[in-house]
Amino acid sequence: MSTDPEAAPAEPAAGPEPDQAVPGTATPTTPGEPDPTAADTPAETGRSAQTGAPGEPGDPEPAGTPEPSTEAEPDDATGEAGAETEDGTPGEAEAEPDTPGDAGAEPQAVTVGTTGTEPEDGTAGTTRAEPEHGEPGEAETEAEDGTAGAEAEDGVPGEDAAESEDAGDGTVGEDAAEGGGVGAEAGGGEGAAPAVSEAQAELAAQRVERERIARRKAEREHPVDAGGKLSGRAADLLAAVRAVESGAKAPALTFDEAPTAPRRAAPAPPPAPRPRPAERPVGDVGAVRAVLARGGAPEALAGPAAEALGEGAAERLSQDPWRLLAVPGVRPTQADGFAQALLGPAAGPADERRGAALLDWLLAQAAERGHTALEAPVLEKALAQYGVPAPGATLEAAIGEGAVLVFHEPLGEPAAEDEEQPVRVLVGLEEHALAEESLADGLARLAATVTGPADWSGAASGPGAELVRAVAGAGLVTHSGGEAARAEPRALLEAARGLGLRAVLAAHSPAPGAVTVAELLAGTGAPGRDADGRFELDLLVVLDAPQLDVETAAALVESVPDGARLVLSGDPGVLGSAGPGRVFADVLAARAFPHVVSRTPDPGPLGELVSGIGAGELNQVEAPGKEVVIVPVRDAGEAVHRTVQLVADSVPRAFGIPAEAVQVVTPGHGGPAGTRALNAALKERLNPGPGRFGGFDPGDRVVHVPAPGRALPARVVSADAEGLHLDAAGARIVVPKDRVESRVRHGWAVTAHQAVGSRWPAVVVVLPGDAAQALSRDWVYTAFGRAERHLSVVHGVEQALAHAVAQVPPKPRTTRLTGLLRALAAAQHEQA
Repeated sequence: MSTDPEAAPAEPAAGPEPDQAVPGTATPTTPGEPDPTAADTPAETGRSAQTGAPGEPGDPEPAGTPEPSTEAEPDDATGEAGAETEDGTPGEAEAEPDTPGDAGAEPQAVTVGTTGTEPEDGTAGTTRAEPEHGEPGEAETEAEDGTAGAEAEDGVPGEDAAESEDAGDGTVGEDAAEGGGVGAEAGGGEGAAPAVSEAQAELAAQRVERERIARRKAEREHPVDAGGKLSGRAADLLAAVRAVESGAKAPALTFDEAPTAPRRAAPAPPPAPRPRPAERPVGDVGAVRAVLARGGAPEALAGPAAEALGEGAAERLSQDPWRLLAVPGVRPTQADGFAQALLGPAAGPADERRGAALLDWLLAQAAERGHTALEAPVLEKALAQYGVPAPGATLEAAIGEGAVLVFHEPLGEPAAEDEEQPVRVLVGLEEHALAEESLADGLARLAATVTGPADWSGAASGPGAELVRAVAGAGLVTHSGGEAARAEPRALLEAARGLGLRAVLAAHSPAPGAVTVAELLAGTGAPGRDADGRFELDLLVVLDAPQLDVETAAALVESVPDGARLVLSGDPGVLGSAGPGRVFADVLAARAFPHVVSRTPDPGPLGELVSGIGAGELNQVEAPGKEVVIVPVRDAGEAVHRTVQLVADSVPRAFGIPAEAVQVVTPGHGGPAGTRALNAALKERLNPGPGRFGGFDPGDRVVHVPAPGRALPARVVSADAEGLHLDAAGARIVVPKDRVESRVRHGWAVTAHQAVGSRWPAVVVVLPGDAAQALSRDWVYTAFGRAERHLSVVHGVEQALAHAVAQVPPKPRTTRLTGLLRALAAAQHEQA
């Protein structure tokens, strides 16, 4: 094993010679496991309700926050309590380091798995001491994933909500129940044909219910004429709807009763492709500004409020001040203060308008954390934490109004005829429920409409042979593996094209030979669409499938024509999608489609390290070429100083990798070592300037965020009256002046959510001490896996890194897709 780590002419590293101390080994205190029903702090997107500070474009999946109190939420005059999250959402104060960093001190650099002295470039050194397991708790620092801080009094059901005692297991995974969710209001009728399966009846009943709600919303002024043949819970819910429409009190309903008998309904045809939602019309900003001024809210919220509420925004806001919660970044305490200023003593916690707005807000916050639905007891508890005196009645009224949908999802194996089937009651927003059901129908359609096995034997050779054989015989195939395994879908693509098939490769981020999923749906990339709006292709291969949320996945699958083949490929160990759902994991858990697991390992020390992390082990690896380097630091100030030195000097000198090819990844945007602090320091060193174009100068590395969850690396070219001109891998992008603040940020340092789907020759992962509690296995796996040739870890979390890898799994998400897919598979099996 070589002890000379230099890959370039040796030069002394900047700064004084580091000492030989290794990181301390004190074990952090272990906080108790958070109460999953305790609501996590909501993601504060957009602008702060009090300050109007711009939000940071980014990636929304949040880390956990401390367990909230069951007492009433205290006043939040500014909405900036807690730590700022990785997605850059404002409203939370950035955590300050315990001690100021000594920017001038040079830390010791340690190479994993190698021995030797400190290299001249300051990036390698003595044998790395393996940290022992620490016990970090929930993050109070800025989380990478889009939650805003650690404000403990907010009863928002977050990522832990599904783990509560009230909520059962909380996820729909491999242990989830067979069968789909059941719409409690479905008017199934008793005269269904005996040949219809129970699974079909449940799904058809949900479609009937959606159609009824759509008709009632379109003709709200007319009474509901249908329902004469309803009985049981369906009749009770219909009575609640009519009572609410007539102004009477809705009858009490319970949420813990399983249906006494399955409802049957005639099977309905597959739904037509669902169009993408159009942007809401923008209301009168001036009128909204006047209403906000009367309520003491900042004028900066006028634009976002008009956009969120649409036409008639000012009138709606005057009549129902709690609608302000629809504006990104506004918290319940701020909406309460606004309502009190407008309504006076009439604004109280028992106001029905307040309860309805809080329910919508809670479900929206849960969606930002990846949930497509929440359990009824979780929502009731969260509403109670916000002082709603009758949370059950509030939930019942919302169900009766059709504002939310309710589903009964069977748990465990099907019960015997004389036994009661245990269920969990899920409540969700209509758009997420419809997207999940449409996605399930579309996946089942593709699996069923493929025309028999194809003869691809001549193309089934090489590393992708197993995948080629699986795709030849099935309409839907899933494929999983690491970075090296991405060659297998590409081999499949070439084999299909060699057979004369129209094959397309799509990816989450720009990749060679691939169109992005966003471009594919927008029609800016190949292929075209036929008269029915379906893609003109025979095979669609989607890389980075774990990044698909339910809305995007539903739109994508609906566009694939009958008879075409779909391959979903990705690494199940990386961070999940920025939007609601866990599509790839749910499809794998359903076990209803052929699945190919790649046997191609990621090569070299980096591949060995990342593979071990995926298995829950942080192993020492032999790195004779300095592929992996650990750089211990004592505080955030030293972390920033050391990071700048690595990017600007050490890595370019040791490996010949230019500074613009070195990417910094850190857990959050705020804090003394978040992306903002790191980008400011890196800009000063690498591209100093006055920032005359909205804080940017020509040559700045930036990240363009055209939509939540999408982060495109780019470089500033110029600016003029049209806006900021960017160069993104040769493509020119013009960001309008009024969107620069919300869609563009400096990009020398990014979060792991923004980095997923991309790789760089060298990566510097910064782990400041205040981010220890935000780490999880999937975060570490994603961050470390972004490096192709070299990985430097600026290490200030001591044992918390090993603990996160071994004992902190990804946060669960409450979804329904697995159950829906299993129900459809069972129905197809019964018909076969």
